[in-house]
Amino acid sequence: MDVLLLSRLQFAFTIMFHYLFPPLTIGLGIVLVFLEGRFLWTKEIIYEQAARFWTKIFGLNFALGVATGIVMEFEFGTNWAAYSRYVGDVFGSALAAEGIFAFFLEAGFLGLLLFGWDRVGPKMHFFATLMVAIGGIFSSVWITIANSWQQTPVGHEIRDYVINGKTFQRAEIVDFWAMVFNPSTMDRLIHVWLGAFILGAFFVMSISAWYLLKGRHLEFAKRSFTGGLLLATVSSLAQLLSGHSNARMVSEYQPAKLAAMEGIYETENSTGLYILGWPDDQSETVKYGIEVPGMLSFLVHDDFKTPVPGFDQLEETWGRPPVWITFQAYHLMIGIGMTFIGSTLLACWFWWRGTLFDQRWLLWYFVFAVILAFVANEAGWVAAEVGRQPWIVYPSLIDGELTGGLRTSAGLSEAVRAEQVLGSIIFFGIIYFLLFVLWITLLHQKISHGPDIDEAEENEEYPSMKKAFE
Repeated sequence: MDVLLLSRLQFAFTIMFHYLFPPLTIGLGIVLVFLEGRFLWTKEIIYEQAARFWTKIFGLNFALGVATGIVMEFEFGTNWAAYSRYVGDVFGSALAAEGIFAFFLEAGFLGLLLFGWDRVGPKMHFFATLMVAIGGIFSSVWITIANSWQQTPVGHEIRDYVINGKTFQRAEIVDFWAMVFNPSTMDRLIHVWLGAFILGAFFVMSISAWYLLKGRHLEFAKRSFTGGLLLATVSSLAQLLSGHSNARMVSEYQPAKLAAMEGIYETENSTGLYILGWPDDQSETVKYGIEVPGMLSFLVHDDFKTPVPGFDQLEETWGRPPVWITFQAYHLMIGIGMTFIGSTLLACWFWWRGTLFDQRWLLWYFVFAVILAFVANEAGWVAAEVGRQPWIVYPSLIDGELTGGLRTSAGLSEAVRAEQVLGSIIFFGIIYFLLFVLWITLLHQKISHGPDIDEAEENEEYPSMKKAFE
């Protein structure tokens, strides 16, 4: 019944459930823009029908994303009041910008996107779709900026305030644009976008592959799958480069996080890269590890011999994050990413040969691969957030000494009690379980109904494809 642990678990649970929806919404927004753009360019009605269907899925996910995201803002005040006081000036400006530039843009055009199909012209509807997609991307910009500032805080000063005889510290912005473009913003933002694009693409491919395997809505499914495959392939390859850039940034500004990600307990002259393993804090070794010698040194320093610091050099200054969780989440994300690169390239090869839709085993893989896309997005955030412990706002190392920063234990509210947090976890667990069941039920209904295309006419128009799948 430790109030700190329970508060951390509560926030982790609520944000991980919430994060099922925003990346999917961003990814589907890009898909909708592509489909409506293709409809305007080619005038082929199949693209409009596809856009109408995916808009229904988009609307469902958008609604649940908004509903589940509100809770976290209250948690800042109830469980993390000291943290909110410390970051209030920084988060206030970033979240205000998110509301003004992102949420209002999304909300303003969402009605046209969902209900304007037969009320406005195709060009106006495409514009509304574009604005909603841009609004989703803008929202991710400001949220990621706020989170990135916690990881690499700059553009602020720490000032003392006395309230009721107690002295409190507060980070106040002195350079807004330095805060916006802090050292990790662009790396992390690109990584978040690519993760969202991958999830949206695999979601589209999952449903499309299901239709193809069942012989339903074949032309719709074929075109949706092909578009999703191209987006997934490009994004997966780009994510490999983005991940490399992120790791180098982390090695510079959060070396203890990198040590946890790679299980580096002792500094060696040539630091290897673990493919997998089981970190053990007691023995300070990675058991059963499969290691590529010198590879981490090369990836970080472009040199196989330059060491990457381990906890023997870092722990006294930075502390030690929970190594096992950080290591496994990080390697799970990378493993799934490499699987996506291989599977999408293989699918593109079959597509180039004209035999993609004959590979039923591969279509079955894509039906379920969307689960891996959700897991990869969640695992990336677990690695990033657990890896910065014991800091909720990371300090800076200046002249060999840490300055600024806020430990997670210092950000907790003083008034909240452990039994209150436990009760709210149980309550949220019940509500979120019901929301998840509702999401799956409505999603199943929409997928079972399918796009508003007359299947008899579709089969008559594409008899050869229908025969092939039968």
